[in-house]
Amino acid sequence: MSLAIVTEPLPLMADGDGVVRVGHTRVTLDTVVAAFQDGATAEEIVQQYPSLQLADVYVVIGYYLRKQAEVDAYLRQRQQQADEIRRQNEARFDPAGVRDRLLARRSQHG
Repeated sequence: MSLAIVTEPLPLMADGDGVVRVGHTRVTLDTVVAAFQDGATAEEIVQQYPSLQLADVYVVIGYYLRKQAEVDAYLRQRQQQADEIRRQNEARFDPAGVRDRLLARRSQHG
């Protein structure tokens, strides 16, 4: 009996916004890599995100280890996008005094 050596597709897919997700889940590559960098094992990551498949997490970790420079560049780009969105939101909706404004509005209505 011989072992069939086959290449399986990488369990990563980019959604319509360019966010890379693991398998057929909503869990992002960012999430898995961050957990791994924080010292979590593949098993611990699956415990934390039960929609993930253990084999997929192992493959994604292996991909990260082989393509670390590319993945890190993607993660930096995602962080820059998140920072820009946060700045835009804060410019549109000043976070200073939110609690006071909500309490004032609450006292006006009752």
